[in-house]
Amino acid sequence: MMEIEQQIAKDLLDIKAVTLSPDEPFQWVSGIKAPIYTDNRLTIGYPEIRLHITSGLARLIMQKYPTVSAIGGVVTAGIPHAASVADRLGLPLCYVRSQPKDHGKGKQVEGYLDKNAKVVLIDDLISTGGSVLKAAEALQKEGFEVLGVAAIFTYELPAGSDNFKKAGLPLVTLTNYSALIEQAERSNILTSDEKEDLLTWRKDPWGWR
Repeated sequence: MMEIEQQIAKDLLDIKAVTLSPDEPFQWVSGIKAPIYTDNRLTIGYPEIRLHITSGLARLIMQKYPTVSAIGGVVTAGIPHAASVADRLGLPLCYVRSQPKDHGKGKQVEGYLDKNAKVVLIDDLISTGGSVLKAAEALQKEGFEVLGVAAIFTYELPAGSDNFKKAGLPLVTLTNYSALIEQAERSNILTSDEKEDLLTWRKDPWGWR
């Protein structure tokens, strides 16, 4: 998977889906100051990169979750990638709302799944895992088995790892923060000193600087 890690990291940097700003960190809603901003929604506008993501996720899912029988997308950014992967694998597709609808049948899970479905959830980005783990809970409440989660990118934050462990769900991603920072240095986006500084952020985002 090292080759795909580097390819997707390069793709994200090339289209500026990821912006690195060590000198002027971004302020997250949580209060964390981060040297990175990520908008993976940009990837759907680039057919070649979309193909890299679809192919990579499909291979990764079949390697890590070989008994998968359905694909789920997390609203909203996970849906286009989930749809592409479901098409590639010839599997049923559903998507999971952040909250049940407040009208009609009040559904949270949309799409038809067999009652014995074994679902892999797809999201575009993992920070602490909150949204995708809530989606997994919604599926489990309806009686579906959730095998795990697959995503394009993870910040590799300790809180995220802890949350997935608590939920008892595995996570696999095409690339990650460490690989992206390494690729940024190779592409001369970061100096070696900046790279080392940014790598320390991942380990302690609240205490960084």
